[in-house]
Amino acid sequence: MPNAIALITKYLAELDKVYKFTSKTSILDAPASAIKPADEANAIKIAKMALQGLGDYDRNTGYVSGDATITWETHTFTQDRGRKFNVDVMDNIETANIAFGMLAGEFVRTKTVPEFDAYRMAVYAASAGTKVGADVTTGANVLAAIDVASAQMDEDEVPEEGRLLYLSVAWYNLLKAAPSIDRRIGSGNDKTFDRRFEEFDGMKIIKMPKTRFYTAITQYDGSTGGQEAGGYIKEGSTGKDQNMLMIHPSAVLQTVKHTVSKIITPDANQSSDGYLYFFRAYHDAFVLENKTAGIYSHRKST
Repeated sequence: MPNAIALITKYLAELDKVYKFTSKTSILDAPASAIKPADEANAIKIAKMALQGLGDYDRNTGYVSGDATITWETHTFTQDRGRKFNVDVMDNIETANIAFGMLAGEFVRTKTVPEFDAYRMAVYAASAGTKVGADVTTGANVLAAIDVASAQMDEDEVPEEGRLLYLSVAWYNLLKAAPSIDRRIGSGNDKTFDRRFEEFDGMKIIKMPKTRFYTAITQYDGSTGGQEAGGYIKEGSTGKDQNMLMIHPSAVLQTVKHTVSKIITPDANQSSDGYLYFFRAYHDAFVLENKTAGIYSHRKST
């Protein structure tokens, strides 16, 4: 059993790396310095500043006084999600002590990370400053839609540097096929053909799987009849497939306030002869009410 515990501990140490590697939204995680605890245990506070503009300078009286007001937006966490699993000790032994470690890694990779991404994308789409619904079938139309979104952000004075371009797989492939895109790299006779895109007009491109890119989702509680499988689905009445989400990180704040990856060994397990794995994530994603212009959502019309 000591060897099994050592292996399991090693797997758990890798779970954060699994999240960072597979998550499409971890790039938007807020630094701890951006968050202030609220009086309520289930909330955080985010600073918002309001400033007055320039006034005329008078050579006799000098400057016109101005006000700088800082208020704190309180945001309440809504996401408290978790699961526990039991792996029989013999199942673990018969798989060379890897069954339990595989469970933990697969759960984070295939269940936790996709739900985090889908929830965040839906939150941001719901509060986007601009929402466009249209069906696009050509690369030229994709290029035009990206240009329109960029122009809207420019008009709204959203910083150009740092914008992220989330694209559905379908839109990404249409963009690759656009006839005006030069996919060659190098120069002269050294030019080669490369269809990969990592940036477009200075924006980092992030491809979003369809199942993580909805405008609204329904989360299952894991216990109600019909919801035992847990996880999430696209919301049946209002949820739509997203085509593109252009976003500036300053418009949002997402954080994981508390996580638990806990192991109970068979010796300590009072209910069965097996390992128990507990996972809990207390997290949320918020859109700053004065920066909604930093999010542009393009979704399918139906």
